[in-house]
Amino acid sequence: MARALAFLQEFARRRAPVVVPVAGGFGVLDDRFPGSYDDNKLVVTAAEAEPGRLIAAADEVLSGREHRLVCVDDDRLGTACAPAFAAAGYEHETNLVMVFRGQIPHDAPPAERLSPAELEPVLRRDWRRTLPQAPDEVIDGLARRVESRVRGADQVGFRAVRAPSGDIAARADLYAQGGVAQIESVFTGEEHRGRGYARALMEALLAEAAGAELIFLVADAADWPRHFYARLGFEEVGRTHAFLRT
Repeated sequence: MARALAFLQEFARRRAPVVVPVAGGFGVLDDRFPGSYDDNKLVVTAAEAEPGRLIAAADEVLSGREHRLVCVDDDRLGTACAPAFAAAGYEHETNLVMVFRGQIPHDAPPAERLSPAELEPVLRRDWRRTLPQAPDEVIDGLARRVESRVRGADQVGFRAVRAPSGDIAARADLYAQGGVAQIESVFTGEEHRGRGYARALMEALLAEAAGAELIFLVADAADWPRHFYARLGFEEVGRTHAFLRT
């Protein structure tokens, strides 16, 4: 758990143009994508903190943003802070840190490698389908923020598998550094779900990351993909918390 959290925290720092130290953690800011929650947030790394101070820190660090996102990496602290954040108008999400404990599928066909330039139009298409009412500039920012990910780790790769039609059916990111690998942003197009594309992609990513000492991902505790990851061999090792106000 500790190595996975350290990886996530370092990834956030490395990708951010601006890092703001605060008591108990740090904030990250990217003026290119002011509406991106993940690029503009407060990360709480401490095991103890007063909720009111965290809320005040978020207001200070994110004063130029229309949202407030506070990510608390300690499970007990996040659970304890939940009532105060709820009273302040924040929504609460719990995430599972899941570590791979299964058998690496060494015979899996490799996934297709995509450059950021190749991935951007795919992201733009998928975000437009997900947020049909969003302004074009919002969709454009959500797609272009992939530019910042390439700085997050020593090795950053964008992978995909295609349907027979040639369309990208499933895609994901693979980050690696210091013996740790993270699988992130797993997405399957709605019209391609239930056909094995996500499993083929995950098996390809696990085979590619086979040399890592630790392979992990983060899953929404309230969403169904956590069960899919469990069937692949991922086990929950801890929980983090995210508080969002828009």
